[in-house]
Amino acid sequence: MASNAAPLGTLPSGIGIFTCLPDIFYLPELVFGGLVWILVASSLVVPANPQGWVMFVSVFCFVVTFLWMVLFACGAHHSKPGWAAADFVYHGIAAFFYLSASVALARVTIEMKDGSIFLNYQLDISAVVFSYVATLLYFVHTILSAIRWKSF
Repeated sequence: MASNAAPLGTLPSGIGIFTCLPDIFYLPELVFGGLVWILVASSLVVPANPQGWVMFVSVFCFVVTFLWMVLFACGAHHSKPGWAAADFVYHGIAAFFYLSASVALARVTIEMKDGSIFLNYQLDISAVVFSYVATLLYFVHTILSAIRWKSF
């Protein structure tokens, strides 16, 4: 029976990052993070709106996750335990950032419900949903990265 995890004490490289846990989450993280970025960028921003933080988080996590995925795919880590710890730390920080951005975005969306244009409200609701999905993906990736790190 095939396993979805890399052997203990190893980090996948090349195409292997798309077939094992937790690295299989890279692409969904990029997709949902990109959707948050696009939806927030296309929504109405009022002066007292904390969507700048949401944009920072979505762009930062998109870029760093893409670079992290490329580093793993190129094999720059060479199965060293320091990379597993760094993977755990980065995804933990990203999950925390996304959670804070999701809460701020949800608060703004609730406050804008009565006075906003319906299309902008729908965009904001979609951004909130995708932001919480991205938070969940980063959180699960953090837990699985911690398990992999402890197996070294």
